[in-house]
Amino acid sequence: MGLFARERVRARTPQQLRAMRVAGLLVGRTLAMLQEEVRPGMTTAQLDALAEDHIRSGGGIPNFQLVPGYEHTLCASINEEIVHGIPGDRVLREGDLLSIDCGAEVEGWNGDSAITLVVGGAQAGDPAALRLSEITRRSLWAGIAALRPGGDLNDVGGAVEDSVLADAQADGVEYGIVEDYTGHGIGEQMHLPPMVPNYRVRGRAPATPVGGTIAIEPMVTLGPEANHVLADDWTIVTDSGRPAAHWEHSVALTEYGIWVLTALDGGEAELTARGAPFGPLD
Repeated sequence: MGLFARERVRARTPQQLRAMRVAGLLVGRTLAMLQEEVRPGMTTAQLDALAEDHIRSGGGIPNFQLVPGYEHTLCASINEEIVHGIPGDRVLREGDLLSIDCGAEVEGWNGDSAITLVVGGAQAGDPAALRLSEITRRSLWAGIAALRPGGDLNDVGGAVEDSVLADAQADGVEYGIVEDYTGHGIGEQMHLPPMVPNYRVRGRAPATPVGGTIAIEPMVTLGPEANHVLADDWTIVTDSGRPAAHWEHSVALTEYGIWVLTALDGGEAELTARGAPFGPLD
């Protein structure tokens, strides 16, 4: 049946999209708060506690805690950790490349987003790691901007892949697109079908209808994308020990264009810069 079997992108009503925007904004504001609070000497558990308090104070539920076997609000992945890093007593150091993945559920609707930053600010970071984060962020927005009614998920995955490969060629550096972990549908649950790959797939891919909602989340490595799971059964790390970056947004297609539900501005600045239609319902 291929990668997608009979999966499809589910369409939501305008009222449902507005409800998802509430959850998305709570996630976006939580990540903005964490970005201001991150500093050397903090533990990832302290960061997690800040996020949980912010989400619950905002009327939401940390939806990562609804995943069987997971007890935390965030995934905090450092340097060679690609995704699913478990918050704990690890102390953040100046110059660490930190990916923070966060989600919230509000009145039954979900948002999910991730950012990558340097602990201590960009000036503390390794230039190659900073560039890795930026090319990953750029690929996310390339994928978002490629969404269109009547298109399909290969529009998204192909745009992400093309963006990363173009930057790799321009930089003369090997960047690896992680294939084992993908984006996903989102709505009444944080993780819903279909998978949203960050690369082209063979065969037919699910169509992208008006009202469709997906989470797009490229994970890119400096060097080969080969990876493995640590003994905690959660944390994914590069085989090479080199760094990885992770960026994510929850996105909706409306009758007017693209609405980035977890971006504080709805995606207006990035979409406008790319000539893509910005389509909020609020």
